[in-house]
Amino acid sequence: MSESDRVKYLRFALVLVGLIFLVGIYPLTILWPSGWSWSPGQSDYLQMIIGIYATLGVFLLIASKNPLAYRGLIWFTVWSSVVHAGIMAAQALTQPEHMGHMMGDVPALLVVALLLGLLMPRAHAPQAA
Repeated sequence: MSESDRVKYLRFALVLVGLIFLVGIYPLTILWPSGWSWSPGQSDYLQMIIGIYATLGVFLLIASKNPLAYRGLIWFTVWSSVVHAGIMAAQALTQPEHMGHMMGDVPALLVVALLLGLLMPRAHAPQAA
């Protein structure tokens, strides 16, 4: 895949992930709580994590206009998604009541990480001296 194609698809992926983070996570916690919500009802934790992901979603939408200028934010999204998924997977495996997350938010975060990581251009911009 050429670098220009990679950036084109990355821009689309950033819009998609940004919109899901901004407006999609909250409805998923209502529609499929066993796969997306770690405690019943709207806990303080859930409100906090939805706020963080909505904020990240806004910045991913901004990054979609010029992804190369936002490499750090995109790589943060990739690696923080891997770490978040890993922690949730470990918790789900040790707490059987949370196994629904192994088919919900855990694979979703890994897909986000894989998608954005694979689409990031491989050529590095020259560093300023």
